[in-house]
Amino acid sequence: MKWLNEEDIENIAIGAAVLGTGGGGDPYIGKMMALSAIKKYGPVQVITVDELMDEQWVLPASGMGSPSVLVEKIPSFEQLAAPLKAFEKVSGKKTDVVMPIEIGGVNSLIPVAVAAMNRIPILDGDAMGRAFPEAQMVTFHLDGLKPEFVTIADEQGNTVTIEPADGYWSEKLARNVTISMGGSSIVCDYGITGKQAKKSVIPGTLSLARQIGALLKEQRTAAVHPIVQMLDILGGYKLFKGKAMHIERGIQGGFTRGEAHFEGIDENANQSCTLFFQNEHLLAKVDGKPIAMAPDLIAVLDEETGMPITTEGLKYGARAVIVAFPAHEKWRTPIGIETAGPRYFKYPYDYIPLETLVKEHSSK
Repeated sequence: MKWLNEEDIENIAIGAAVLGTGGGGDPYIGKMMALSAIKKYGPVQVITVDELMDEQWVLPASGMGSPSVLVEKIPSFEQLAAPLKAFEKVSGKKTDVVMPIEIGGVNSLIPVAVAAMNRIPILDGDAMGRAFPEAQMVTFHLDGLKPEFVTIADEQGNTVTIEPADGYWSEKLARNVTISMGGSSIVCDYGITGKQAKKSVIPGTLSLARQIGALLKEQRTAAVHPIVQMLDILGGYKLFKGKAMHIERGIQGGFTRGEAHFEGIDENANQSCTLFFQNEHLLAKVDGKPIAMAPDLIAVLDEETGMPITTEGLKYGARAVIVAFPAHEKWRTPIGIETAGPRYFKYPYDYIPLETLVKEHSSK
């Protein structure tokens, strides 16, 4: 995947919606933004983490805010360009490579559009290995790196630059700016060198998203269902099969927050499942007991097609398969769990690895 083509973009959009754990924004919007940028500005080269030179300057570009708002306020090319220009101005550094801050939904493809507009490569890797709701929930933070600058732009032509003390202040300040901008913005933060990227970036996630998307798009002629094949690749588990019966969803504090309640079908008949989300799915319970929790990944897939369903796309009556995959090892460290584990999100549970929870559940 040296250069991205239209099929790659489509596959990444699907795969990133799976890895985005329900959040990260509408993948269709990301796909159209990326394709439009490539059509207007030219193709985008993909480079691996190993191909980075130590002195190259790498800059993440992403959307911040509620995915529900982003659907209503699709960014223009001007808005996409503004944060990178502002970051280069304040830092005095020319961007050599852009990267996804998260491999989730629209945020896997916003940097593709930014790369096309600036005629620079995109890095095959990200700083989450999934999508998370808050700005400090990145591997850079886990490795002790601070966001020297954060640049934020809206659709009105406003650009704000902040110099946060650390990742938590970056989240607090950028979130408040984004709320004042109407609930969504485009952001550049955590500018790093190639040397730092080699230490902190989770490599190969763009390729992984493409692989997952290609698999789920295949004709249903294989003896093994694509969901099963995908779980095999990701080391994941099928948690529950059910019908969406009740969804509570609203925008609070700049996030899409809520719960989704499922009634079991087939092998899960007479059981119930509840998903709790803050942009992304963070906790899954079956019959009132946790079966998966952040930082591990929880995704909702269409029962028939295997296609991912986002938190804002889930509707009453949807027949779905709920799956989960282990988080990258960086997130299973003490600082990873402190940063993005269940207690950070005010859920009254200590983190238990997905494999342990599934084993405990299946033994009952």
